[in-house]
Amino acid sequence: MPRSVRVRFAPSPTGRPHVGGIRTAMFNWLLARHARGRFILRIEDTDVTRKVEGAVDYIMEGLRWLGLDWDEGPDIGGDYAPYYQSQRLDLYKEAAQRLVDQGDAYYCYCSPERLEQMRREQTTRKQPSGYDRHCRDLTPQERAQKQAEGIVPVVRFKVPLQGKTSFNDLIYGDVSFEHATIDDFVMLKSDGYPTYHLASVVDDHAMEISHVIRGEEWLSSTPRHLLLYEALGYEPPLYVHHPLIVGPDRAKLSKRHGDVSILEFREKGYLPETMFNFIALIGWSLDDKTELMTRQELITSFSLERIGKTSAVFNRDKLEWMNGVYIRSLDIEDLAQRALPFLEKGLPEQVKRPLDTDYVRRIMPLIRERINTLEEAAVYASFFFIDTPEYEPSLLVGKKMTPEASLVALKAAQERLSSLDSFDHELLDDTLRPLAGDLGLKTGQLFGLLRTATTGRTATPPLFETMAVLGKEKCLKRIKVAITKLESNRKGLEEKEDNRDQ
Repeated sequence: MPRSVRVRFAPSPTGRPHVGGIRTAMFNWLLARHARGRFILRIEDTDVTRKVEGAVDYIMEGLRWLGLDWDEGPDIGGDYAPYYQSQRLDLYKEAAQRLVDQGDAYYCYCSPERLEQMRREQTTRKQPSGYDRHCRDLTPQERAQKQAEGIVPVVRFKVPLQGKTSFNDLIYGDVSFEHATIDDFVMLKSDGYPTYHLASVVDDHAMEISHVIRGEEWLSSTPRHLLLYEALGYEPPLYVHHPLIVGPDRAKLSKRHGDVSILEFREKGYLPETMFNFIALIGWSLDDKTELMTRQELITSFSLERIGKTSAVFNRDKLEWMNGVYIRSLDIEDLAQRALPFLEKGLPEQVKRPLDTDYVRRIMPLIRERINTLEEAAVYASFFFIDTPEYEPSLLVGKKMTPEASLVALKAAQERLSSLDSFDHELLDDTLRPLAGDLGLKTGQLFGLLRTATTGRTATPPLFETMAVLGKEKCLKRIKVAITKLESNRKGLEEKEDNRDQ
């Protein structure tokens, strides 16, 4: 690396931060931390028509959630402030005027209507779209006439008509663009705001940015930026264009593929540790097998050379798996604290709030192996919180059992459980396992019956640990409800059994 590393993440405040943008931020951040450089947050808010209220807060919130801290930025300042482009307009106007004065740029007075007509004609003639340089060689008198008419011009860069611009991209290698394929692009709009091309070049130079790491969609814009660097006498940074993130259909990742905002993943119960690990490995790899890496391991191992050249697929199945791994690595106290807001939000309305945190802590070991997101905690744990679960009475008829035999088994279990002084899982096992033999049942028959009666489900965490957490009072109450269900529906269930036998 030829100079100290200074990199920037420069999002436009047009909405919630997209996973693709966050990955760009992450590559910049990892390089800065690996090289002990500086990571700058700059807000490119010069497109006033697309600005969204609150978007800057969303961007900062998403970065902070992932631990992508910045060394300079809008909220903390720095030696190169301000970090909002809308507060740096004089710098862009000065650069544009300098280029006009040098003969490297010119005022363009073409109306939107003329430009639209020009584009239609190019389409009709099947020509590449681009500005036709109508105002490039206006005489001083013609310019004076346009100004007298009150037309506020834009400023366009005067691209050389011949030759080419070449550069070395750290991912794609040597790249060249013929000047004949580049039109005279707008640098400064009529409202006084710059386009991305001018603003990014002026600011990257002023802020001494060493590497521009951005998505491959900007690769074709790089010759424009290099022409600006040359005309302004600036030393250009190193360019790194990484491939896009795509969905399973290989199309650019978008809303139709599901959640794409980093904050949406937070709201669905993905851990920041997971998202940091997962996003860092979309298009970057340590080797062909390592999938779980800590933040420090990623910082230590990161290099630009290991960014791939092909588009990387956003694999949701892998994300689910990885999040499950990270959830199971949390200690119970940490998991309970993280799951608590999702339980508060996701449990049925009739569940009393606020939730008992000690009770939540006791539930977590029972569901930790089953959930892949924190949002799923409410689904898997709901029966612990509701008063009595809802289920079909037919589920109370054990496998190869009659309604009568199920009723006898439930009443026997009720009697045994009522006599217990404590309700720990080992005592429950010692009490109920022999009961199955006394009733002439297999343990699976009795335990399946009790599982439905106490939880309303046919599949749960280990039965006796579950019953111990539910507690004696709640279990006996639910068994009593189950007995009532069986007694009330016994006739219909017996008829159903008879019909099945026939």
